[in-house]
Amino acid sequence: MIVLQTYISYGLVILGSVFLLIGSIGLVRMPDVFTRMHATSVMETTGASLIIFGLITYSGLNAVSLKLVLILLAILYLSSVATHALARACIHDNIKPIKVPGRAKK
Repeated sequence: MIVLQTYISYGLVILGSVFLLIGSIGLVRMPDVFTRMHATSVMETTGASLIIFGLITYSGLNAVSLKLVLILLAILYLSSVATHALARACIHDNIKPIKVPGRAKK
């Protein structure tokens, strides 16, 4: 049972790290600030959540897992609020999204 718990926790941590890596690649590859924010915020929330679930699985049911749940709730709330505030600041500074040629609205 302990071995299975360890493998599941390692798998969740590795999967979360892969999501964070994909988000960082999206940060470099996307054309403007709005698509960069979207790519990184979604992947950062998912990656951090998977890593924290892996740590909760590894630590078992104790005070450490309660603290990790509180950190997870803070990440889930603060990530979306910070992304929204950053997008509002960009709109306030009149930063416009880049329009890709060939993708006209119908």
